[in-house]
Amino acid sequence: MTEEAPSTFEVDPDETIDLLQRLVRIPSPYFEEHALAEFVYEWLDDRDLDPEYHHVSEPEITEYEGDNVLARLEGTDPDAPTLLLNAHMDTVKLVEDWDEDPCSGRIEDGKLYGQGACDMKGGLAAVMKAFEALAEAEENGQLRGDVLLTAVVDEEGPYGLGTDRLIRDGITDDCDAAIVTEPGPILAQADIDNPALLLGARGRYLYDITVKGKAAHGSQPHKGTSALVDAGRLAERLTEIEVGSHEKLGDGSVCPLLLDSGSQTLSVPERAHLMVDRHVVIGETEEAVRADAEEAVTDLDLDSEVEISFREAPDPGIKYGPYVTDEEHPLVGALQDATRSVAGVDPELGYFASVGDFNYLGDRAGLPTVIVGPDGENIHGAGEFVYTDEVVEVAEIVTEAAAEFCG
Repeated sequence: MTEEAPSTFEVDPDETIDLLQRLVRIPSPYFEEHALAEFVYEWLDDRDLDPEYHHVSEPEITEYEGDNVLARLEGTDPDAPTLLLNAHMDTVKLVEDWDEDPCSGRIEDGKLYGQGACDMKGGLAAVMKAFEALAEAEENGQLRGDVLLTAVVDEEGPYGLGTDRLIRDGITDDCDAAIVTEPGPILAQADIDNPALLLGARGRYLYDITVKGKAAHGSQPHKGTSALVDAGRLAERLTEIEVGSHEKLGDGSVCPLLLDSGSQTLSVPERAHLMVDRHVVIGETEEAVRADAEEAVTDLDLDSEVEISFREAPDPGIKYGPYVTDEEHPLVGALQDATRSVAGVDPELGYFASVGDFNYLGDRAGLPTVIVGPDGENIHGAGEFVYTDEVVEVAEIVTEAAAEFCG
């Protein structure tokens, strides 16, 4: 590694880690983000960055009510590009296996521990400090384009309601590109290290399958048709589907997640519920994904009846489509330049293995979207941590890249 070049914009490392620690110490499992949203709002407001709440409501399935937090820096040229900075405020539900307070924010050996420290309060802290640094550029007339900060709810929940609502309400309509500060290398398709830019992600469908057999007494199973057995055969057959492949995103995948046939003590199960994850690459459409499952059912010639559907969603438009951002896009170039300036090296390029809000932005909103975030370990589990130096580095990289892209 070559010697690091000085950063053009001031991002104070101690302030950045202090902010991260405060974020981690506020529990914010998905659907329970109110206290953290209030903190983010007040932090921005204390710095005269004019935040606003953006309400998120989903009354039909989840009965969820919450608020994103938005703030905008206005550039001097209405024709210059607008950059979206996106980070989610929520975490997974607090894991019980921690041997310390899961929201301790303890720092040891360059690691900060806590639920969501890596996924993705490290990225949230980085993007908040980058936005604060860019505000100085706005005051000095150095930003031609706008920068829009979106701290969103419910990325870890079932539907990504926060970023979904940004798209539905037209918040993303005037944006030209997006940076999402998710942890990247730990969930990349290939083995890469930070500093890294992830330029795309696979998509995802969730098969929701009902299998209907015929009940009978458990002592005489030959008189019935076990929906459980047939659902198990179907689950195995689905793992044998010939999945798609993409030169950047790699291969698709199939993973059974749930098989439930109730709890009758001495009856042949009449019904079974099967859920199967299907990660897809570009070219694998919803129609093709459904057809693959229907073909599997036909091949097995089951005695049970099978109904193939997809997981219920608040709206048919809520889909995690795959996407790829062109390596030649100006945002990618700006992030490469910024990485060289901040870290003294060229960033590695990779692609995300799973799905998140970046799919909504890269596919549904049609925005060139890049994932750049601090790494760590044990995400979604006990002992989760983020590397503190990478949080600071990401804040500096995002600041300089945004200034170049919008300036």
